[in-house]
Amino acid sequence: MPAQHQDVWYRPMSDIPITEPRWVRMVEIRPTNEQGRKIIHHSVAYLVLNNDPEAVNTGTATGPNPLDNVDDLVNRRPMLMEWAIGKGYDLFRPGTGKLLLPGEKISWDQHTHAVGEEVVAGSEIGIWFYPKGQEPTKRSYLIGFTGIDRAKMLDIPPNSMAMTEGFTVLKENTVIENFQPHFHLRGKAMQVEAILPDGSRQVLSYVDKFNFNWMTNYIYADDAAPVVPKGTVIHVSAWHDNTKGNKDNPDPDQWVGYGDRTVDEMAHAWMNVLYLTDDEYKALVAERKSKTAKATQDQQQ
Repeated sequence: MPAQHQDVWYRPMSDIPITEPRWVRMVEIRPTNEQGRKIIHHSVAYLVLNNDPEAVNTGTATGPNPLDNVDDLVNRRPMLMEWAIGKGYDLFRPGTGKLLLPGEKISWDQHTHAVGEEVVAGSEIGIWFYPKGQEPTKRSYLIGFTGIDRAKMLDIPPNSMAMTEGFTVLKENTVIENFQPHFHLRGKAMQVEAILPDGSRQVLSYVDKFNFNWMTNYIYADDAAPVVPKGTVIHVSAWHDNTKGNKDNPDPDQWVGYGDRTVDEMAHAWMNVLYLTDDEYKALVAERKSKTAKATQDQQQ
């Protein structure tokens, strides 16, 4: 990337060197060198499938607005992993993962931006497989839960704060494995809330001091991973700071709208999810309640 340049999206293809189906336990993407961390905004490893329709997510919907179909289409495109500045890895809980088949490829989407000095770097990926013979019972799907209503889009006037929100319906009983907020330079805070079918609400995660240089991936402990029934609405609230008080803000006098460039803004929560049958959901909820009751009893003794 030259010292001065418009943002660039690099989209090559990579072969996956396997000769038999393999289940993935963990994935890590990172820049090829330390300098690359300055210029690589994100690097997404999409999967080009080889006759594997179950790898396509069909468990979410963003609503009847035709513009919302953009989010649905993105979430149906199979992803092995998304990396953004400061992220570590995706670790799938035991008995779950992503299936790779021979002949499949990685379709990269690497976004870079100029930083005032020439930097040469790319992305590399590490994949940890389950031992041969171990086959997880559940697939993990990576979903970008939107924090923006595309009918209203995003409007951040100069020297001001703004709040946006987005809603996504879960069509299946769901376990949420992690939470990774994604903004650009004006991101300030994000909250993910579950609106349950009975109308009650549960705050799942909240980050109040977002740092563009550290897009941390918060992986829930097994007993803490949210479990919600089908029909739940995931409500993402996002706050944006376009003032001089935001040390990452390149120009508080500039109007900011939605866009893919680093100087534009967006908001979504990357979360890996698992889908459960009704019986599996009931069993897991009962198991959680039993553990909670036992822990409470032990504390009282």
